Amino acid sequence: MSLDVYLKKMMLTEVYSGNITHNLGAMADAAGIYDLLWRPEEIGITKAWHIIKPLTRGIARLKKSPKKFKTFNPENGWGDYEGFLRFCQEYLKACIENPTAKVIASR
Repeated sequence: MSLDVYLKKMMLTEVYSGNITHNLGAMADAAGIYDLLWRPEEIGITKAWHIIKPLTRGIARLKKSPKKFKTFNPENGWGDYEGFLRFCQEYLKACIENPTAKVIASR
């Protein structure tokens, strides 16, 4: 007879990473997704599945009124509507593919 003991812990594995300039914060705010993207922990977002519905709605708003959202393109040229929409779509896809992933935003 013998005794076996084990200590195990789960290690976080990065399944997606994205980066977008804060110059697009006003555009995100106008689309209703600023806190969702930049401050998820402040609104109770902990898992990717929490993001799916609100980000889907935000993307729909962005697509519905491109002219409106392009007015938020930064004057300095760092960031634009097309890049922000692409970022949001890629993030949504990653959330759908990894719904239980922990959400971490670093500002």
